Amino acid sequence: MRLLVVEDEASIANFIRDGLQEEGFTVDVADNGKKGLQLAIDFVNEYDVILLDWMLPGLSGIEICRQVRQVNKLVPIIFLTAKDTVDEVVFGLEAGANDYIRKPFSFAEMLARIKVLMRKNETMELIFNVSDIEMDIEKHLVTKDGKTIELTQREFSLLEYLLRNKGKVCRRTSIIQKVWNIHFDYDTSVIDVYINALRKKLNSTGEQSFITTIRGVGYKIVD
Repeated sequence: MRLLVVEDEASIANFIRDGLQEEGFTVDVADNGKKGLQLAIDFVNEYDVILLDWMLPGLSGIEICRQVRQVNKLVPIIFLTAKDTVDEVVFGLEAGANDYIRKPFSFAEMLARIKVLMRKNETMELIFNVSDIEMDIEKHLVTKDGKTIELTQREFSLLEYLLRNKGKVCRRTSIIQKVWNIHFDYDTSVIDVYINALRKKLNSTGEQSFITTIRGVGYKIVD
């Protein structure tokens, strides 16, 4: 699950980023309107939710919201704003936002609103199955034949990405970007370590893994 946070106040942006990462999200942060718009447009189909400050240097949150809506009508957008009059709230919603949160706000409230919008988004699946494995995103639970499998946060995120793309080849460069949030040249051998850990935890002795290696390319999940 990947979110974009466009917020110019570093303390707020760091607070949101750290909290969401602890909840298992991959988080991109932009501290000005122009950078936020570039990320939003370049990766709009990959973000599950966009958190957007109203007042930003370079370009307003309203303008970002309008331009995002020209290329993607579905991605949930939440305004973070100190504005609280009815007219201002309506103005933001009419620009294309799905919801708004008044500053100051609690992390619990923000997380709850994010999850509500993700549930409403029809493209966001919450339960995945392959073989005798089931992953419940909302409960943050993985089971095998009904028995809970303990995964680290990174293992959980990696498995989720592979399951969301079941049947498709997940290239190593895409995995390192989406799961590790690394967007520069990086030794991707760390992926192999986590794939091996997943196989050991999810497959019984002698059982063939449903995570297939595509040599020189990446990995694919097949039933």
